[in-house]
Amino acid sequence: MLRVLYVDDDRVNSLLFVEACRFAGGVEVETAATAAQALELVRHWTPELLVIDLHLPDLDGYQLLHALRSCLDARPPAYLCTADEALLVEGPARAAGFDGCWSKPVDLSAVLAVLARQGSAVA
Repeated sequence: MLRVLYVDDDRVNSLLFVEACRFAGGVEVETAATAAQALELVRHWTPELLVIDLHLPDLDGYQLLHALRSCLDARPPAYLCTADEALLVEGPARAAGFDGCWSKPVDLSAVLAVLARQGSAVA
């Protein structure tokens, strides 16, 4: 079972991502609406894939990725999710350590492909 942490302050986006994970099968997903919630969650639950919104109320996605990776033993793959222009954000996202950048609304086929690839990697 692939453990995914999805961090986004937009409840609708979170629900859509959870449904995509449910559709994919073999995915356990936890959601957080703030960086603080995400950091608290990983104190007792270890994700194997991170999906982080760029604009959060308490930190930006770049800062949160750094904070999460500093408190996790492993370095899980991470994807930045943003409503910003992907071409403008992709370079800084990769420089910050993200493995990819998804534009909102997220392309379901891209999400499912990553979930399948990461799920087989941890199986």
